[in-house]
Amino acid sequence: MRLVFAGTPAVAVPTLRLLAAQHEVVAVVTRPDAPLGRKRVLTPSPVAAVAEELGLPVIKAARLDDEVTQEIAALAPELGVIVAYGGLVREPLLQTPTHGWINLHFSLLPEWRGAAPVQRALMAGDRELGASVFQLVAALDAGDVFARRTFEIPVEATADASLAALAESGAGLTAEVVAAIAAGTAVAVPQVGEATYAAKLSHADGLLDWGLPAEEIFARYRGVTSEPGAHTTVGEQAVKVLEMSRPDAAEVSLEPGELQGTKKGVLVGTATTPLLVVRVQPAGKGAMAAADWLRGLKADVRFGV
Repeated sequence: MRLVFAGTPAVAVPTLRLLAAQHEVVAVVTRPDAPLGRKRVLTPSPVAAVAEELGLPVIKAARLDDEVTQEIAALAPELGVIVAYGGLVREPLLQTPTHGWINLHFSLLPEWRGAAPVQRALMAGDRELGASVFQLVAALDAGDVFARRTFEIPVEATADASLAALAESGAGLTAEVVAAIAAGTAVAVPQVGEATYAAKLSHADGLLDWGLPAEEIFARYRGVTSEPGAHTTVGEQAVKVLEMSRPDAAEVSLEPGELQGTKKGVLVGTATTPLLVVRVQPAGKGAMAAADWLRGLKADVRFGV
């Protein structure tokens, strides 16, 4: 089929690579280059970089306006495929491809419609994740679903690791749907059940409250790692929590926020059992082992609650 593909981050790359190997991708739409790093160097999106590597035409656009719509229409695509582009597809662009647009979304729709489905699912303590390929409509993630696939979550997997796994699995699922649409055998069914919503994360979502039960704290850490990142405080100083785990057996009893150094890291008290912080990044410093950080302090400290 003649496809137009829209996507921006790394999670969209596996789908782009697979579809480009199987179909004619007439254009790749992605967000404009963004400033990255301390020097704020303008850098192409992961999708733009791969599209250029594959020799595919690239349209860089912050929004899908009339100009972009006309540019896509001139290419006469049969189907649009979108994976985490970061912008809305509105009419008349929705109906520009012959078969409209399909969307790979990393949730089991209608659960977790919106911008951060994997992150919100992990933060809520969901036991499984999933991917859905659905017909894009004007309403948010509300179209009929062509295919779904569940994904069992490894017990300590962060959002980063979960998204990477879903990106690979979702690429194959999307390719199956595109093949079925090409063959005229695709069937989409309405979403069933109550919708939940996954709002975009903010820096505030990463703040860890050590006064909560360990399971809730660890779920939040998993959901916000690596973006926007888990963080806590020591006095008035911010400390990023880069790596954390649930110890197999914690025989010590600690008050919420109380710290105790071990060979493997720093045990932190919660409302229930302690958690083990392995790596941290204090404000203004580089990443370091949590045990080394704690040993280097001149006074007894505790994490804010």
